[in-house]
Amino acid sequence: MAALEAEGEGRGLTGGPCAMNESTRNSMPRDHMSLRTSAILTACVGGAHAVLFLLALWLLAQVPGPTDSNEEIVAYYTSSEKRLSTLLGLYVMPFAGIAFMWFIVALRMWIAAVGRREDALLSNIQLVSGILYIGLLMTAAAANSVVAASVEFEDGEIDPVWARLLPQYGNTLLVVFALRMGGTFVIVTSRLVLTSTLLPRWFGYAGLVAGVAMLLTATLNVWLAIMFPTWMLLLSVLLLNRARQIPSNKGMPEPIAFDEPRPSGY
Repeated sequence: MAALEAEGEGRGLTGGPCAMNESTRNSMPRDHMSLRTSAILTACVGGAHAVLFLLALWLLAQVPGPTDSNEEIVAYYTSSEKRLSTLLGLYVMPFAGIAFMWFIVALRMWIAAVGRREDALLSNIQLVSGILYIGLLMTAAAANSVVAASVEFEDGEIDPVWARLLPQYGNTLLVVFALRMGGTFVIVTSRLVLTSTLLPRWFGYAGLVAGVAMLLTATLNVWLAIMFPTWMLLLSVLLLNRARQIPSNKGMPEPIAFDEPRPSGY
């Protein structure tokens, strides 16, 4: 037993199987992503979400609405070309959601790296609102395209009543619910911007105004949803410009080892 303890001390493993002395930790190879690379990744996936979302929205917005006649609805869904455009929108939207998922994580890492002490409340609200936004976005896309998918893959019957109701249901999910979650995300992110040196303060104040507008606007006009990807595009451009100013050799902050004392609040 004494021999094992002596061997452990020689390897810097005393204090438990997971303990490690400072010299051993510093000598370990580090392959962390640089802060500049992380910033560029954040900007790129944010821009990708905005572009993919706008493309999917344009494709899905072509489905007949509640004011179209039965003949127009049947003619739309019996046309293979028009069904194809709707189904393309259905398949593009998940990739927009995936890009936004990457964006949330990368943005949170960057804010934590260059900002002040992390605000746990705002950070968690940002994460939860982003996740809900993604889920509602995909559900809205499914509702808008379910009739086209039924006709295309199952030779389903075209019922004009359901063909009116389901796209309207999808637009309600998008404009009333997903956009509100997007507005919450914009407000919280803008607040985090104002408490850091990440982006210009004017963008933070503009984001607060845009977020409140998304929360309070009362309409079912689907094109109101372009407010969020427009804000995302502007944010991505500013992030990319900010990323170019970061030295290429500047690394991300080192994670706190679990065998080291943590600051209060963790």
